[in-house]
Amino acid sequence: MKWTSALAIFTLFWVFSAFFVLPFHGRRADDAEPTVAGQDHGAPASFRPKRVLLQMTITAAVCFAIYYVAYVNGWADPDVLTGRA
Repeated sequence: MKWTSALAIFTLFWVFSAFFVLPFHGRRADDAEPTVAGQDHGAPASFRPKRVLLQMTITAAVCFAIYYVAYVNGWADPDVLTGRA
């Protein structure tokens, strides 16, 4: 696998990991402290983007490592997955 392909696949895992990480974040604003005028009641009380990005990176790294092991061992062969073999 070329390093550019690995980077592209890792980037996809990183972006998709946001859909896994974000729902686990946060108490709602009405649970923690009074809301600001115009603030949605379902919005998190305090958003920490560095923490979210770190968790996304860790999740993507684990998923990519699993994918890479499967790729190296031939379990995720593109020819088999597309039906050409």
